[in-house]
Amino acid sequence: MEVLYDKPYQDNKRLRVTGPFTMESLSPHRTISMEEKRDLAEVGKDGWTMKMVGAGQFGNIIIDNLKKAGVQNTIKNERLKFDRLEVHPGIWIHAEGEYTEKDGKTCRVAVCIGPEHGTVGPELVKEAAKEAVQGIGYDLLIVCGFAFDPHVSEEAKRYGKLTVLPTRINADLQMGDEFLKKTGSGNLFMVFGEPDLKVNTKDGKIEVEIKGLDIYDPTTGEIRSNTTDDIACWFIDTNYNGESFFVRHAYFTGADKPYDKLKRALRAEIDEDAWSSLYLTKSRPFNKPDTGKIAVKVINHYGDEVLKVYEVDK
Repeated sequence: MEVLYDKPYQDNKRLRVTGPFTMESLSPHRTISMEEKRDLAEVGKDGWTMKMVGAGQFGNIIIDNLKKAGVQNTIKNERLKFDRLEVHPGIWIHAEGEYTEKDGKTCRVAVCIGPEHGTVGPELVKEAAKEAVQGIGYDLLIVCGFAFDPHVSEEAKRYGKLTVLPTRINADLQMGDEFLKKTGSGNLFMVFGEPDLKVNTKDGKIEVEIKGLDIYDPTTGEIRSNTTDDIACWFIDTNYNGESFFVRHAYFTGADKPYDKLKRALRAEIDEDAWSSLYLTKSRPFNKPDTGKIAVKVINHYGDEVLKVYEVDK
């Protein structure tokens, strides 16, 4: 075994653009996988059925912080605050409670906690939604996770009156209580809007245009359109293989004159024509993919991201 070290030398004449970073592997899952949990819930032995219920230690930590912090979108003063949130001994539903909308209506909410190390997929959303509509049912299902499969957004739209809200957990919650005391509870649980994208085919070429974000207001339950100001950047994989996202096109948007901020940060003049070729809401034309799929990743100013996959004719 050979231990490799990065040993940069200091050069005060050069400006560091990025901060230091580390490469780390994922630890084993502390929460049971969705497939194992389903098997234990459905497959019995000698006439008995075993059920894995509750959120576990990790889930309880998430629920405690969720109760205090609420759920925030990218708009100030649009935070979902819980009137009541308690641990629920369900298979897929780990907490349930109530909140009040701006018009005074009281709504019932269910919470599903995704894996501590892993991605929330559409199957988890489906199982949680099926449990949430049983009996009296809930008005809102919040699915919390550190990362989401690109097909989750489509799965979340299939349950009629039940609003399914994929909610990103801030990575700070993996750092421990000591770190949280320094950062506070702001923006621990964020709802990222659905990107409004248009895919055009012309003369055998494909163009992608981003028009903005569809923002969910947790205080009213309404979905409204918003501009591209909340989008920091967006990327296109023009030949998506369904497994790995490869950045082939990169574009930047957003308000507050990012070009001027970049010049100040680098303390240098930047080719404005080169920058304008990247500061776009409509992509450059590209060839049809051999895989029949393209993927678009959108990132907001908080670092939250969403991935959408489109099938196109080869």
